[in-house]
Amino acid sequence: MKESIVRLRALEKQLYAYRYALNAIDFDAETVAPEGGADGRAEACEVLSRASFDLLVNEDTAALLRQAAADAEDEQQAAEVRELQRQYDEIAKIPAAEYAAFTKLVQQSIPVWTKAKRTNDFALFAPYLEKIVEARRAQAKYFAPDRDPYEVWLDRYERGLTIAQCDEFFATLRATIVPLLAAIRDHGAAIRTDFLDQDWPLDAQKLVSQKIMELWGLEPEHCLLAESEHPFTTEFWRGDVRITTHYMPRDMFSNLYSVAHEGGHALYERHIAPELDYTAITGGATMGLHESQSRLFENYVGRSRAFVHCLYPTLRELFPTQLADVTEEEIWRAVNRAEPGLIRTEADELTYALHIMVRYELEKAMIQGTLAVRDLPAAWNAKYKEYLGLDVPDDGHGCLQDIHWAMGDMGYFPSYALGSAYGAQAIADLSKTMDLDAQWAEGNLQPLKDALCDRLWQYGNLKEPAWLVKSLCGGDFDPHYFTDYLKAKYTALYQL
Repeated sequence: MKESIVRLRALEKQLYAYRYALNAIDFDAETVAPEGGADGRAEACEVLSRASFDLLVNEDTAALLRQAAADAEDEQQAAEVRELQRQYDEIAKIPAAEYAAFTKLVQQSIPVWTKAKRTNDFALFAPYLEKIVEARRAQAKYFAPDRDPYEVWLDRYERGLTIAQCDEFFATLRATIVPLLAAIRDHGAAIRTDFLDQDWPLDAQKLVSQKIMELWGLEPEHCLLAESEHPFTTEFWRGDVRITTHYMPRDMFSNLYSVAHEGGHALYERHIAPELDYTAITGGATMGLHESQSRLFENYVGRSRAFVHCLYPTLRELFPTQLADVTEEEIWRAVNRAEPGLIRTEADELTYALHIMVRYELEKAMIQGTLAVRDLPAAWNAKYKEYLGLDVPDDGHGCLQDIHWAMGDMGYFPSYALGSAYGAQAIADLSKTMDLDAQWAEGNLQPLKDALCDRLWQYGNLKEPAWLVKSLCGGDFDPHYFTDYLKAKYTALYQL
């Protein structure tokens, strides 16, 4: 191995160590840290992020990347250089002090968002969101001064994605979802839901979580399940992936599908090839690809008739009173109902994309400067009325419900809808040669996991995103696989 590659690997491991430390602070902040500790965490994160910045952005690293690019002898080495060069090119354009200050700002904003959500006080969070929007707009100008600032962030989360492509994608989804919703409202058969809202003991709910982890094959020695206000996944490295859920005393299925969703993220990270450990190309390739796996395990597996059949005996055993007169067919129909609601994370497959469209349009407007942060609640409420026909009772059920903007994640939300569409095409292609329903009914997810590992998981960031999307989907991406899936599923479910 060339000397430049040896030095590159050493640099990558140092950068990994800083990421690990920052991830540990983030995970601690979201799970067990006291609210009063935010300022201390913010100071630590500012120092660590500045140190990481200085380690990457300097003349020695620039020279090393040039030499390593010339010396790379195989695909992995070339990919490591490519990814680290991309990071360098982006970060180097941000002044070091601004880079560290933004990390500090996010650490301060998250606990404020948590409190604002709990107390329904948007005014408390608004000053932090204003600073985040201003910072993201400024950073976009550093990256690409002549490009639409929101498109810069779209590309950051889903490389190559443009506003025009995003608009076209959502228009395709809207053309199917809106008429389907109208048909369900006007002609759909009734679905029993009376058993959903009742007391579901938390001890039994936690056993449901363990069952999902077991079925997904997430070993406790490598995957921790914790609790947080908003479920999320943090990957420290392939051997240490942590997920969270939020238990609701009167909604057992919210937890069930949160664990299924975050477990999909965890499976992706757990199955990246060991040879990519501690390099710049470990980890999921894009957020759209990552969300394709979480949405796939939450919906295509978790809400399938076959999987409900597999899980039903466990649910009956854990909740004998709550499910005494509820059949597995009724559970399957209830967890797949199309019912416009206020909360994105609890939305059904059909209306979910409408929640994403709201966020896409609002964050785009904030970054482009056509929507002031102070006007966000009113704009949010108007779009929920327009798209979902719902009146938003308060900001806790409205624009404060998601943590993403508090974390600075502008441009992330479209990844959820793209991920759903990638997953639909992948399942359609795999179904040509695999009897997935028969496997899932038996609780056997290994053949599916093997196929996904072969097509996507193992590669991390080794391959370019476009190659990975095509590999996962079994061909060029086509959103009509997703719309066709929605039409078939909900036409049958509601007997349209």
